[in-house]
Parts: sequence; structure tokens; C-alpha cells
Amino acid sequence: MFAFAVSHVASIAHHGELGPGRSRRLLHTAFASTVVCATLLSSGLGWAGQAEVDATYKDVERTLGSVPTFLHQVSKAALPGAWAEVKALQFSSETALPPKVKALISLAVSAQIPCQYCIWEDTESAKQAGATEDEIEEAVAIAALSRHWSTIFNGMQVDFETFKKDLGGDAQAAAPAK
Repeated sequence: MFAFAVSHVASIAHHGELGPGRSRRLLHTAFASTVVCATLLSSGLGWAGQAEVDATYKDVERTLGSVPTFLHQVSKAALPGAWAEVKALQFSSETALPPKVKALISLAVSAQIPCQYCIWEDTESAKQAGATEDEIEEAVAIAALSRHWSTIFNGMQVDFETFKKDLGGDAQAAAPAK
């Protein structure tokens, strides 16, 4: 959700296409939902020492131009790990998914959670990554379709093995890849 905002906004800011205030605002909002989600998913991280927290704030400031206010509300134990995760996955250009795909996936998930912060930021990131209104609408519609059928399958307690056979698979073929 945030990868594109950082890489794209930094690129266009560097080329003078956006003013520094707009670039910084886009980076801050993109980062907001990412850190919230990463913090919620983080577990088992030990208490970060104050030096590590301070180093994280300095890294955030170097990356974004300032430290968003909400970051001071993030658990000090979770902050360094959450920031590292965001940088390694969403900021990285070395991942398998391009920024637009990441933003559309994140938007679909955010719509299901639901998270108004994430929805807003993911929509902005998707647009910045080149997603059209049709692509944004379709990502949300696919999320809704998945939720719809999941509700039916689970609520009706459809037999999983029969389901796989009905759709042309068997237990071995349908097993998740390792």
C-alpha cells in the first residue's frame, strides 16, 4: 500500500512534478495506514531500547522528511520492527509485485477489514501508481465477491473435499504449494 507512494512520490518530487509539501503529505498518509496494519500484525517483538526507537524516528525522518504524529502513538516495542517491515516489503523495488498491484491488493483487503484510513491511502496510492477508476472499482468488487462466496461456503458448511472435486481438483492437486 505504501511502496508506490514512497518510490513514485520521491521520484516525481525529485523531478519537480510535485511541490515538497504535497510529496511529504502523500508519503505521510501512505505510511500511516501501513504502520497501523504492520503494528497490529507484529507480535513477539521484544521491547525496543530507546536508542533503537530514536534511530527508527531518524530513519523515518530521513525517508519521509518528518515523523508523522501518529508514529509517536505506536508501541515503542513494535515501532522498529514495523518500520523495518514496511521498508523491506513496501518500499522495496526488489519485491515480486509492482506498486500498483500492491496498492490494489491492499485496497481490497482494507475494504474488507474495513479501515477508513487504509481505504483512503490505498486508493491514493493506487491512483499514484497508475490505477484507473475501473481498476480500483474492480479490486473492491473482487474483494466483495470473495467475501460473498466465502460467506456462502462457510455458512452452508460446504464439504471442502467435494468442493475441490467439483471444481476439477483433488486433495493432492489442490494442496497448497510448499
